[in-house]
Amino acid sequence: MTASASLPKPTLRPYLPADLPLLAELRLAAIEELTEDDYDEAQRRAWILRADDEDTLGETLKSGLSLVALIGGAPVGFIVLADGGLIDQLYVHPAAARQGVASALCDAIEKLAAARGVAALVTDASDTAKPLFEKRGFTAERRNTIEIDGEYLGNTRMKKVLTPQPSGKTTS
Repeated sequence: MTASASLPKPTLRPYLPADLPLLAELRLAAIEELTEDDYDEAQRRAWILRADDEDTLGETLKSGLSLVALIGGAPVGFIVLADGGLIDQLYVHPAAARQGVASALCDAIEKLAAARGVAALVTDASDTAKPLFEKRGFTAERRNTIEIDGEYLGNTRMKKVLTPQPSGKTTS
């Protein structure tokens, strides 16, 4: 699978514990390969060292509303919605980047969050992900700086107010 080839539309399903090893690898590959234009090698190395904790990722995936994007039955991306409307994780495999996978995951999370009565979504978008969130109607609230082992990485807190969805329930 090459990044330039047009991929079929992904299918989405809930996270399963058996997905963890592949999603952990996918996340590391995304950080390594997709963030080169926005973060230098030392910053990416620090981020990878912090992200290389499969147990913590597993807890995050289990505790949030987590969806996995599949193409041809293989995981190509994932998203986690944590309490409070926080998009805590959004990663796409480099071979599937810029093919609509992140948009499909965001579409689904936005609909599910709105249906659950979440008023707004927030995320701390990496410089790499910021343009995606801007296109989706998120607005920048503040710039953050994270220190990891002496390296400083920037991200942006972004917010999107959701349109309430009808619950389908009637009250009498």
